[in-house]
Amino acid sequence: MSVIQIQGGRPLSGSVRIQGAKNSVLPLLAATLLSRGTCVLRNCPKLTDVDHTIDILRSLGCRVEREGDVVTVDSSAPTGHTISEPLMREMRSSVVFLGPILGRMGRAVISYPGGCELGPRPIDLHISALRTLGASITEREGRLDCEGSLTGGEIVLSIPSVGATENAMLSAVCAQGDTILHNAAREPEIVELQSFLNAMGARVRGGGTSTVTIRGGLPLHGAEHTVGPDRIVAATYLSALAASGGEGELTGVDWRQLSTVTAVLSEAGCTIRSGADQVWLSAPSRLRGARPVRTAPYPGFPTDAQAVVMAALCKGEGTTVFVENMFSSRYRHVDELVRMGADIRVEGKVAVVCGVKALHGAQVRATDLRGGAALAVAAVGAEGETCITGLRHIDRGYQSLCEDLSGLGARIVRLDTSTE
Repeated sequence: MSVIQIQGGRPLSGSVRIQGAKNSVLPLLAATLLSRGTCVLRNCPKLTDVDHTIDILRSLGCRVEREGDVVTVDSSAPTGHTISEPLMREMRSSVVFLGPILGRMGRAVISYPGGCELGPRPIDLHISALRTLGASITEREGRLDCEGSLTGGEIVLSIPSVGATENAMLSAVCAQGDTILHNAAREPEIVELQSFLNAMGARVRGGGTSTVTIRGGLPLHGAEHTVGPDRIVAATYLSALAASGGEGELTGVDWRQLSTVTAVLSEAGCTIRSGADQVWLSAPSRLRGARPVRTAPYPGFPTDAQAVVMAALCKGEGTTVFVENMFSSRYRHVDELVRMGADIRVEGKVAVVCGVKALHGAQVRATDLRGGAALAVAAVGAEGETCITGLRHIDRGYQSLCEDLSGLGARIVRLDTSTE
């Protein structure tokens, strides 16, 4: 069994550089399937989700090589249009391949995707967008069979889903004619995908706004791109510094993408300064409660940061209310935090965090990606030793959690004795 052991109770300090963004690199890798040549992606984090995405590309006939943080994809001659059920079940975001495979091969066959259990996340928005562009989609024994030639159209998303926005963009660049996408997600990952597609020869405009326009049918060629920083990993390490009463600096980040997180931590008593590509934080020995934190689509407070910020505020003075508006099962980390002495009460989408004087080490288990990171945040500020299992979840989004926290002075070690 693999376990992370953390001896908490002392302030963190130092500097850490933030990895490439998980939520950017996965759709970027899917986009390489549309190229008639070779694409090079730099600053790709070493994550199990990235490994699974590379496996999907290879299963479709692409040639993929990785050297350090550089991934090279030759998609000049793909041979497949089907993703096996085992590959699809590894992660929720594998559905982003639906549009690119259909657009490139004329047919796509996939099963329903897997990933963290955060409550219902239907892919009906993805399917509706493709049907708007002319795809014929049937369901057979839990598998989706999509075929047809795509033509431009007007897509209206009922909610600004990031995944559906990405799939619509990736499909529309293959369609003949123009596509207008309304109520699009505005996350930085959308802007990054737009930039990469344009570097490949597409014409996509409006990324980062609620309306995206795509000129379809243009020939796409190889391109190079450097993956931007992971704002959720940055939020995690800021929360760890805050939880420990420490002081440190994150480099290679865009402070604008962290503004809602730093606003909460500032209100909780932290001093924060931002530069061109860095954020510095100094925390008091004990945080205080903040105004209600409500998760929302970007540029609102990110649902992915809810757990790590909650973990930081467990050991504070006063009360903080969290309202989770994005997913119905995103408080699975609460029971584990309570094992460490936290006082948290959950009712529906609301969690009330009453600050306690101290947390204590405990045996805890990660049940999802961000919840697992939250346990590490709580552990660096807790008294005694915490042992975290369920590391396969953490490995999906953090390429070097132990090394990064160790670089900030945490007493942390990972023991890998067998496959989980």
